[in-house]
Parts: sequence; structure tokens; C-alpha cells
Amino acid sequence: MAAETTLRFYDLTQRALHWLMAAIILVAIVPGVIAALLPEEASARHELLLVHKSLGMTALALVIVRAFYRAFVGAPPYGDSIGPLIRAAARAEQCALYALMAALPVSGYLMSTASGHDVSWFGLFPCPALVAPDKTLAGLSGQTHLWLAWTIGALLALHFAAAGWHYWVERDDVFARMWPSPAARRGGRS
Repeated sequence: MAAETTLRFYDLTQRALHWLMAAIILVAIVPGVIAALLPEEASARHELLLVHKSLGMTALALVIVRAFYRAFVGAPPYGDSIGPLIRAAARAEQCALYALMAALPVSGYLMSTASGHDVSWFGLFPCPALVAPDKTLAGLSGQTHLWLAWTIGALLALHFAAAGWHYWVERDDVFARMWPSPAARRGGRS
């Protein structure tokens, strides 16, 4: 029975990648939103965008690692209390989140490079400009970036709500599957 219970939880690497990416994405939102509200010539805007872009490129690298790791290791099975419709909805939402975690930084990168702006990682090294300046591409990728940001925000709100529902209402082990605390994995509250 203990081996079966252990298999219902993500391994340490998957949990670490999940929470690291959650922190990066949530932190990246703040400078991105503030920079969007500042005038284009403001020096603070450029510093905020440097942080925003760097976090975005970090998230892109991590989502690639995370997707390959998950494809190799897999995901633990849900408990018997989770029905097939909920399982399908969870898989669809996870796939959408993975796609958005990749598409959002790519659209931001395209917006920057097509606008003729450099993308570097925290000013330490430049990311190669794979597209030439192109006003049409810059505008299209900028609109795409905005819509993807709203979409991932909505999906993250749904993700948080579902996690809360499973933890506080259903009181099943779904939340504990990704929670870093050993107490939560034993069925206790942390």
C-alpha cells in the first residue's frame, strides 16, 4: 500500500520545476505590467523589461526541460475518487498551460526582436535575434503576447481554484500531488 501511495505524487524534480516556474511566472508579471504602463522613453521601463524578458526566457528554457522530463518520467495516476471527466479536464488544462508557458515567451521574444530591441538574459549575454526588424510581425506578436498573457492568467486562476477546491472541499490527494510538504503527502495539512 505504501508503494501505491508514493506513486500518486510527483517526484522531487517535477515538484521543484513546478514551483520554480510558478514563482518565475508570477514574478515576471509585475515588471511586465508596470513597464506597459510607463511611457516608452522612461528609463525604468527598460530596466523592468530587461527583468521581464529575462524571466520569460528562463521560463521558456525551464518549460522545455519540464516537458521533456515529464514525457520521460510521466505523471502519477489520480486516485480512484477522481472521475474520468475531471481527469480529462485536468489533462486539457495542463496541456494548455504547457503550450502557453512556451508560446508566451516566444511571442514576447518575437515582439522585441521584430521591434528592433535586444533580448538579453539579465544583461549577462544576448539572445540571438532570429528575426529581422519587421513592424507587422512586431505588432502581430505584441497582440498575441497580450492575449496569451490574459489567457494564461485565466487558466492560472482556474488552476488555483481547482487546487483550492480539491484541498478545502474535496479533501482528496490532488493538491498534495504537487505540494512540496511531506506532511501534505501523508494526508496531513501543512
